[in-house]
Amino acid sequence: MFNLVATSLEQGLVFGIMALGVYIAFKVLDFPDLTVDGSFPLGAAVASIHIYNGGNPFLALLLAAAAGMAAGYITGLLNTRVKIIGLLASILTMTALYSVNLRVMGRSNVTLLNSKTVFSYIQDWGIPYQWVFMAAFVLISAAIKILLDCFLKTQLGFALRATGDNPEMARALGVNTDAMKRLGLSISNSLVAFSGALVAQYQGFSDIGMGVGTIVAGLASVIIGEMVVGEKSIGFATFSALLGSFIYRLSVGIALRLGFAATDLKLLTSVLVIVALNTPRIRKMLKRPINQTM
Repeated sequence: MFNLVATSLEQGLVFGIMALGVYIAFKVLDFPDLTVDGSFPLGAAVASIHIYNGGNPFLALLLAAAAGMAAGYITGLLNTRVKIIGLLASILTMTALYSVNLRVMGRSNVTLLNSKTVFSYIQDWGIPYQWVFMAAFVLISAAIKILLDCFLKTQLGFALRATGDNPEMARALGVNTDAMKRLGLSISNSLVAFSGALVAQYQGFSDIGMGVGTIVAGLASVIIGEMVVGEKSIGFATFSALLGSFIYRLSVGIALRLGFAATDLKLLTSVLVIVALNTPRIRKMLKRPINQTM
């Protein structure tokens, strides 16, 4: 059981960075961004091919984040300049990224088993191997959460949040909502791609199909975390995304232990999201008879 919890925590933290990106797009910006399914493997592809060719793994993370930022910016341009609705703009970018990812890797997958990754350097610091991933993911996810919290509390962050909450009011206050959309989508997908680059180094490979279902997993994490913690403040909201990612990965691990096939995981994810979305309604239904009797 300890191994299951430890593994779920590792995966929850590294995929939690992706969930933070999804949180920015869906909750802060209120934008239905499906670019995530393409930018996640994009980050993995850029990082893995850079490392495979002898590049620095830390630089690979930055390059992956920059690539994800470009992908998000393109979705924003399609929406704000070409005037394509947000959902369709993100689908177009996601579709194009499939070919881009194949071009970047030059094949359907790239292995990193014989290459030096970020975790190889961390292990050189004297940290025991069994704690290398945990230490790295705790430090990285905590740093990103703190930086994101600080950014969302700045004037620019308030403008971004106002764009998602009430774009008409934001425009009346002089906020360039189109620029805020492009900025928010760029930040969102840079975090997603950064997560993809870390996952590729964590798994030891990148694959063209590793982004399938990423957006659903990210939404599940955000929704489950919000159901457990709530959105009392920005700090609580970002923490809930990380916690939701851990709960989601733990649920998947438990399902596998109970005998579910790996092919059932997508169905399980959909069920989790449906249940999480309907939890407030279920609570009201359970309270209604009590209130009526009173």
